[in-house]
Amino acid sequence: MKSYFPKDFLWGGAIAANQTEGAWNEDGKGMSVADVAQYRPDLDPKDYASQWHVSPDQIRAAMASTDTTYYPKRHGIDFYHHYKADLALLKGMGLKCLRVSIAWTRLFPKGTEQAPNPKGVQYYHDLFAEMKRDGIEPLVTLSHYEMPLYLVNHYDGWVSRQVVTMFVRFATVCFQEYAQDVHYWLTFNEIDSALRHPFATVGVVEEKYANAHDVKQAIYQALHHQFVASALATKALHDINPQDKIGCMMTKTLAYPLTANPDDQVLAQAYNRNNYFYADVQVRGAYPQYMLNYFEEQHIAIAMAPGDTELLRRYTVDFVSFSYYMSVVKTKDETDMAQVGGNLTTSVKNPYLQTSDWGWQIDPVGLRVALIDIYDRYQKPVFIVENGIGAHDTLTDGQVHDPYRIQYFADHFKQVNLAIKQGVDVMGYTTWGCIDLISAATSQMSKRYGFVYVDLDDLGQGSNRRYLKDSYYWYRDVIKSNGVSLYQEGNTTTATRD
Repeated sequence: MKSYFPKDFLWGGAIAANQTEGAWNEDGKGMSVADVAQYRPDLDPKDYASQWHVSPDQIRAAMASTDTTYYPKRHGIDFYHHYKADLALLKGMGLKCLRVSIAWTRLFPKGTEQAPNPKGVQYYHDLFAEMKRDGIEPLVTLSHYEMPLYLVNHYDGWVSRQVVTMFVRFATVCFQEYAQDVHYWLTFNEIDSALRHPFATVGVVEEKYANAHDVKQAIYQALHHQFVASALATKALHDINPQDKIGCMMTKTLAYPLTANPDDQVLAQAYNRNNYFYADVQVRGAYPQYMLNYFEEQHIAIAMAPGDTELLRRYTVDFVSFSYYMSVVKTKDETDMAQVGGNLTTSVKNPYLQTSDWGWQIDPVGLRVALIDIYDRYQKPVFIVENGIGAHDTLTDGQVHDPYRIQYFADHFKQVNLAIKQGVDVMGYTTWGCIDLISAATSQMSKRYGFVYVDLDDLGQGSNRRYLKDSYYWYRDVIKSNGVSLYQEGNTTTATRD
């Protein structure tokens, strides 16, 4: 098998400001929704609904506390102060691209300010300049679960139309300030996650609403405002830097029917179709009819301002990016069937797949299916901007042997190669958490994704030193060979350290 990866393929990694930077109250930064996220050892790590949920009492407690032990995203891995050394490690791996996010509250602490915080602006100037010196292309997410907490408390988050104006101001400053160094942008991280964890994604606090219907109404209204903001941000980027590219970002959910029973087929089809709603609006420029029918059936009324329909139609994104971690199974009758959990939902266990330490079903072939489906649907370049395996790693004598991670990525990379062979235009592949970071859902450090080990535990204790895992050297060889090494004997189980 030959490598079909193009010469300009962006082999990379991905992190987010709220999970790595720390320095949560330094240099004028305001509180974000991430600063409310708690490490909850009393909860089952696989109970994602409870892990993500944030109540008004929890918000008040977080605002009154300066604790960083049980609010671990406040310290992250201290990337804010260690970024030069960390980028040097990623350069040593040969990374061509690094996906990062800009913390909105570093530039606009409350979100309402008319002018940005100079220290926040300068930090990202320094970060992007260092990335360029290291030969690493920035891929920058504007909103990655980091909206200002002030906007949640005073505007009900994205439910308020006013937040659109504030976000576009923030985005425009980013496009203007970083025009020399950043040429690839993403709008909203996993925009579809608004229904799974509305607080982190759109700033909806569920207890503020009378019933489940009103919560859903608020979420869809907030999503509409994000769609409008995406269109306006796309317009702003193309006005300022016409050559630059901006993409949407969704969680690629993928469902298989358990059996050939037509009822199972219909359930899987509906699940997959609903996943496309979010990209449909941003790529095709209009609400799909199936969602308009759903809104009518559910008595959901989306308030649209004059001109919204035209905005969505005119300012669509340049490419489609997505995260992919697992697939699920759908069947009409789940009675007495084994269940597994994941970042998306619980699911009937697929008997053909293994699961990770956190119960996520590992499905490399599903990534190829997803790539082909997305490309065939939209006929725009696609970018895998998150994928990886969270696992328990063991540091022994300064080394981490992680053949399971090497095997995972070897299997997934090969499926991407097959998708490219079948005509899919894939821009690149940024593996999630290329350096260990705080988990988005559970706020754990022990759920490790990286090629670089960070010596911190779930309580923030440790030296914070970095160690290179076996997978670091393996990925370096994959990048250097542009995927050719994937097909050399023994490459999926071993890595040669220098």
